[in-house]
Amino acid sequence: MSFEKLIRPSSVAVVGASAKTGKVGNSLLDNLVSGGFAGKIYAINPGETTILGMPCFKSVLDVQDTIDLAVLVVKRETVVPVLHECATKGIGSVIIITAGFGETDEEGKQLQREITQLARQHHMTIVGPNCLGLLNPWVKLNASFGQAVGEPGHVALVSQSGALITAVQDWAQSNMLGFSVVASVGNKAAMDEVDFLENLRDDPNTKVIAAYLEDISRGQEFMRIAEEVGRKKPVVILKSGRTQAGAKAASSHTGSLAGADAAYTCAFDRTGVIRAESIEHLFDIAMAFAYQPLPAGERIAVVTNAGGPGIMMSDAIEMSGLTMAQLGSATEKTLAAFLPPAASTHNPVDVLGDAGGDRYGQTLEVLFTDSSVDGIIVILTPQKMTDSAGTARAIVDMARKYPTKPVFGCFMGSAMVADGVRILRENHIPQYSVPERAARSMMELANYHRFRSRTPRSVERFAVNKNPVLRIFKTYRALGLHEIGEIDAKNIMAAYNFVLPPGTLAGTAEEAARFADQIGYPLAMKISSPDILHKSDVGGVRIGLASRSAVMDAFDLMMLRVGRKMPQAQIRGVLLEKMVTEGREVILGMKKDPQFGPMLMFGLGGIFVEVLKDVTFALAPVTEEECYAMIERTRTYKLLRGARGERAVDIGAIVENLRHMSQLSIDFPQIEEIDINPLKVGYEGDGAVVVDARIIIGKEKR
Repeated sequence: MSFEKLIRPSSVAVVGASAKTGKVGNSLLDNLVSGGFAGKIYAINPGETTILGMPCFKSVLDVQDTIDLAVLVVKRETVVPVLHECATKGIGSVIIITAGFGETDEEGKQLQREITQLARQHHMTIVGPNCLGLLNPWVKLNASFGQAVGEPGHVALVSQSGALITAVQDWAQSNMLGFSVVASVGNKAAMDEVDFLENLRDDPNTKVIAAYLEDISRGQEFMRIAEEVGRKKPVVILKSGRTQAGAKAASSHTGSLAGADAAYTCAFDRTGVIRAESIEHLFDIAMAFAYQPLPAGERIAVVTNAGGPGIMMSDAIEMSGLTMAQLGSATEKTLAAFLPPAASTHNPVDVLGDAGGDRYGQTLEVLFTDSSVDGIIVILTPQKMTDSAGTARAIVDMARKYPTKPVFGCFMGSAMVADGVRILRENHIPQYSVPERAARSMMELANYHRFRSRTPRSVERFAVNKNPVLRIFKTYRALGLHEIGEIDAKNIMAAYNFVLPPGTLAGTAEEAARFADQIGYPLAMKISSPDILHKSDVGGVRIGLASRSAVMDAFDLMMLRVGRKMPQAQIRGVLLEKMVTEGREVILGMKKDPQFGPMLMFGLGGIFVEVLKDVTFALAPVTEEECYAMIERTRTYKLLRGARGERAVDIGAIVENLRHMSQLSIDFPQIEEIDINPLKVGYEGDGAVVVDARIIIGKEKR
């Protein structure tokens, strides 16, 4: 790929350049010229001789010099022939502005497939089609039909929405935030977000990569690259479509609870990607990363000229997961020496409403030198005697003098603080209008520092017996079945070292009674049928059977009820199992995400799982630490640990079961879903037993 020539070309050809004002081909060529691009620019249009005062060529093949980048603004049916000409010319990078491909009809989809094939065949870097274009302010490149190129900065923006880019550019300009690269990826026929991440990793002008994405094309590859890039520079993503259902109908508890967005959340958590909640949040974070150092820890000091906002900031800091720094006694003594008697020398430090820039500056110098402070947020509220410009200059001076600790401004107001806000922005001090935004951005800096400091993941594998699993899958596929019933599912579980209760299948009431005597009482009886998903809904579950006669009666009644409610169901008999009476019921599940692969689920089990929805997710394979984290994130965790004097359950056993499920999911990619509901977890040291289990496998690919 020719990424360097894409973002830093020496020459650009606009194929489809137009002499008519208002046409995209005219706007794009004008943007290149008026933006100040220093390289050579070639206008290509067989129907024109000159455009914007420059000679016009009929084809890229007519240009004698080399061309690094071609931007295509031609009719849909002309794109592929022009790409062939670009390949013949040796042009390695192409941006296709033209729309009407994969986002439209079948003909457009076929043309997009041809674009993808050409890119692979000729090793071309192709952005688009159906995109706004690309900008690089550092070389004054505006290969787009959007706004002016703007000032150079250190934030790279990659977006699936071209219209969003123009809005963001306008916002960034008013906030004096500069970009290193702005790229509209469009339909991603050849180059997607993974390619941009990988290539921007080593771009010297990019300190943070921000992206707006509607989907991720290559989930597994994205996770690998995002984690690699994240170790070097932060990646911030705004992912839209959070409420879209993962599937129209789910066939298991796990399927109904694991929405499409859960997989993205898991992938971002795994790779250290910072998830933005809005455009405003995206650039709050990007601004912090672009212009400030990472804090060494989570202890934040606050300077304010008003008590109320100081309290608000303290709340915001604590609620974001950071801590208010405990100032050293020497620090408080030094502050007391020059602050007015009514001032507060505790954190938050209240310098009072009449504080000018000098008082703010003195206070900041003391806090910057306190080893118990990892970051500082400066609040200023507009009062009659407030000097917002002087305070801003004091912040700038201290930030330059002590460049290893992050400092944010929180100048609250509008017209009365405008001069100070302008000075902060001009000097790259992040400025937030309310405490919550400042605290949350500082939190993201601290969280990212923690991510970069964590040790590489290590996933332990267990010794298992795959042969029974392979035999069961082969049998089901030969019969054209995809839902594996409880008995075979439990045989698979046994092969992967899950603990199962003693049990067997009985076909008649007499057989059930005989087996019951052998297994021991009390017993659970469950209908065995590949056609019945939720057994309790049709009277297919009885528990607490304590005698031979109770077992026989339960068998006859179950067959009667199930036969009435589901007369077409294939009945194989009943499963008799020794009841596990001690412990708590939890659910373990897995749903295979089409992009990111197996996604594990943990939560409160039994019949209330879909009502309470107290569940967490993680992508397989998982580490032991990640399993513990899944459990601790639930509200159920306090109950499992032993609430109000009750005994704690064996959380370690839950972790082991999650790890075994993780390995099973990875070893057999044909598994689409797994439900273990419930997993009966005994008290500490007692282990856990699989009470009920189901597995769904996908159709065999040909």
